[in-house]
Amino acid sequence: PETTYAGWRTTMDMKTRIKWIEGVAFAGESGSGHAVVLDGAPDGGGRNLGMRPMEMQLTGAAACTAYDVVTILRRGRHPVADVAVAVDAERAPEPPRVFTRLHFTYTVAGRGLDRKPVERAILLSKEKYCSATPYCDSVLRVSIARWRRSLSGTQETSDRIRTGKSTHAQEG
Repeated sequence: PETTYAGWRTTMDMKTRIKWIEGVAFAGESGSGHAVVLDGAPDGGGRNLGMRPMEMQLTGAAACTAYDVVTILRRGRHPVADVAVAVDAERAPEPPRVFTRLHFTYTVAGRGLDRKPVERAILLSKEKYCSATPYCDSVLRVSIARWRRSLSGTQETSDRIRTGKSTHAQEG
């Protein structure tokens, strides 16, 4: 079933299917019909044919929050032209090798784009809308938001913003 939440149309039920290919390679197919290959590193028996499962999880979290930021800024009619989210992560040395530190860096650009709406969009994503980052909330730190007022010429960069409640995350 689908529902509308805060103007967004969402599917409440989701499905995925993973099929072993060979070695430690798997084909994943989502309920929406999209496919992806996941694989391990050669030293773990893989052939490096696709992302590792934990890389996929990290990529999904970054894509989820980037989606929110773009959507929030567009709905507010802010002149967003580019959004990139880079995530640096550290994992526990022993199994289960969970994430122990996540550092999200947002780069947002647009002609005439002001800092306040960018910071608001990032905070709304983290605190309200992003479905993927709450799983990482104990180690999540949104520590830098960069914004560029112009796509050409002089670039202005915002102050750092810090959010999160991690005891593991380090200030960046």
